[in-house]
Amino acid sequence: MKLNGGFLVSKIKQLGDRIFERILAERGIEAFNGAQGRILYVLFQEDGVPIKTVSEKCGLAITSLTTMLERMERSGLILRKQDSVDKRKTLLFLTDKARALEKDYIAVSEEMGDIYYQGFTEEEVRAAEEYLDRIRLNLERWQPK
Repeated sequence: MKLNGGFLVSKIKQLGDRIFERILAERGIEAFNGAQGRILYVLFQEDGVPIKTVSEKCGLAITSLTTMLERMERSGLILRKQDSVDKRKTLLFLTDKARALEKDYIAVSEEMGDIYYQGFTEEEVRAAEEYLDRIRLNLERWQPK
């Protein structure tokens, strides 16, 4: 059996990123881009988390994340603070400016969901989400041989 899952996931991500950026532009949202939106999403769920946690949840290498965080800090979206308990850790916090963008982020994400699942029944959406979550778990558990 020929498997195309990896190619399809990559293509979906590429197209989804382009459309997300286009929706941001159409809505006049310039405060963050798609990749920064993923970081904001993690912090909307839990503020004051270590950079490593954000890296893991976003699927971004810490080296890539560092440059993005610097830009986000300069634009007033996040604050970086040293952990008072473990001085080796840097914690990330949302600013009021970023918190004010949460509704915009949610609206764009909901529009993306509508695009992804256009023509799907509720049962198909639920099944697709379960399959995608299983794939995510497989990837997170993967260990080199």
